[in-house]
Amino acid sequence: MKTGRLEAFSDGVLAIIITIMVLEMKAPEDTTLVGLWSIFPVFMSYILSFIYLGIYWNNHHHLMQVTQKVNGPILWANLHLLFWLSLIPFATSWAGENYHAPLTISLYGTVLLMCAIAYRILEIYLIKYHDENYPLKLVTKRGLKESISMLIYIACIPCAFINTWIAVIGFITVAIIWVVPNRKLEGLAEQK
Repeated sequence: MKTGRLEAFSDGVLAIIITIMVLEMKAPEDTTLVGLWSIFPVFMSYILSFIYLGIYWNNHHHLMQVTQKVNGPILWANLHLLFWLSLIPFATSWAGENYHAPLTISLYGTVLLMCAIAYRILEIYLIKYHDENYPLKLVTKRGLKESISMLIYIACIPCAFINTWIAVIGFITVAIIWVVPNRKLEGLAEQK
């Protein structure tokens, strides 16, 4: 089957996730700069999560641009990714409101790790379903960026119990690694 329905559904789910995330942010009751400053951690967690969702949307878009066809296992792998992405608003809200609590930061990292694992599983299923000339197979042979990201998450999750800021810096580092999509894949997508 073609990729159109999978793309449309995924775009819709991601739009809903971002909407839920922004609705979780509550304006401070205090109308002073001190009141605004009190929600700064919530706002920063929102920005980081928005960037992550944007990265996933962008990379998913490029993934689908080089994909000709999908099957049932790919649809399920995509749903698996969307499930973990749908937990980002909860993890963002909890971590933003309790940014000094190691468990909240650790959970945030766990959700990010599971999103990364789910994305890699989607890539693997796409590669298995296509032939040797499939652009994704040619570009992400070993999944180096994915592996580095997962290792950083795995290190940051327990690190949150030592120092939450070290874990947050790790999450920001992964976002920086991914903010620029794979240029080779992007180029192949533009050729289509």
